[in-house]
Amino acid sequence: MPHLFCLVDASVDRSLLPELARAGVPGFQVRAKALTDAELLAFTQAVIADVRPYGASVIVNDRVDVALAAGADGVHLGRTDLPIQVARRLAPGLLVGATCRNRSQAEAAAAAGADYAGFGPVFATRSKTGLPAPLGLEAVTSAAGPLPLLAIGGMEAGTARAAREAGAHGVAVIGAIWRQPDPVTAAKELLEAIA
Repeated sequence: MPHLFCLVDASVDRSLLPELARAGVPGFQVRAKALTDAELLAFTQAVIADVRPYGASVIVNDRVDVALAAGADGVHLGRTDLPIQVARRLAPGLLVGATCRNRSQAEAAAAAGADYAGFGPVFATRSKTGLPAPLGLEAVTSAAGPLPLLAIGGMEAGTARAAREAGAHGVAVIGAIWRQPDPVTAAKELLEAIA
């Protein structure tokens, strides 16, 4: 289970993906809601080709069908996606993550067969609109235990380290890598912070 997931969509500079994987980023999460099904499949396959030679895993946001068709390693399910039990039945070999915002949701996701919980937003973020208020580090500590938690929302080196110290297994990031002048250096700093 990777300690760092770098979220990717069609707007990122794909030429950097092999460099990020070589630098040690162990996981990539495809989150590209604006693409058609065919485009999403092709994009996911391209991401897999870019990073898997360096040992990195790829999961797909929301779409069990695309994860299976592309040969991805897993799927991350939001609160309105397929139920975890259905995804597990359709794809017993995939890593299955679930969005959770408290301990009871993490416990329910674990009971349903999830492998990890995407937990957040822990801090305020500019990467996604319409999110609830930030949960804070105390919520991470409270929810830790039933599943490995991947903290998301406002993660950069300092906050990622704090989230790990609060009990998160790891972090998922967008801006901490893609909005930086040197994404590869930023990724290395994140990896060092959560080591």
